[in-house]
Amino acid sequence: MDHPDNFIIKSFKHNGRLHRIWMENRRVPRSVLAPAHAEMDLIVTVNSRTKIVEADGSVWFSRSPGVSFFLPGEWYNIVALVEPAGIRYYCNAASPPYVYGNVLTYIDYDLDMILTPGGDKHLVDQEEYERHKTSFHYSPAVEKKVQDGLQKLTDRIDKRLAPFEEEWVMNYYHWWKKEWGDSK
Repeated sequence: MDHPDNFIIKSFKHNGRLHRIWMENRRVPRSVLAPAHAEMDLIVTVNSRTKIVEADGSVWFSRSPGVSFFLPGEWYNIVALVEPAGIRYYCNAASPPYVYGNVLTYIDYDLDMILTPGGDKHLVDQEEYERHKTSFHYSPAVEKKVQDGLQKLTDRIDKRLAPFEEEWVMNYYHWWKKEWGDSK
């Protein structure tokens, strides 16, 4: 796990407590990124069957390959899950990513938007957001950033703007399989 191309992704909650860690995520090099993705300075990582450590110390392994997209300055991130039925997008309301060395961190703000392979979208975990908004004392500024981020995300989904492009999700996944897939 000390390979320089390996990223550890850590999510925290607003109160500073660890939420979840994804242990092995290969960063897609800039030379492999789609030109539009490179222009946006997207951070793209790929994993499959990665070890996930929960805040309570429990461990599990992801079931589906995931291509994650982190957009600098945006209050959401996107995970494209490569599943037999097609690509399912799991989008997190979250603070912009912060990278230090090979660790990428963000604050998870509970709300998730799911885009199914059939094109249906669902906003989930609203009750968790409301509960944490009160218990973690989200400021009005944070609430506005989360809501603005969700609106931008929804617009991006509705217009199928990058990174909601199945061709590129699969390109990144195939790159990972060629470069790293046999090492699993």
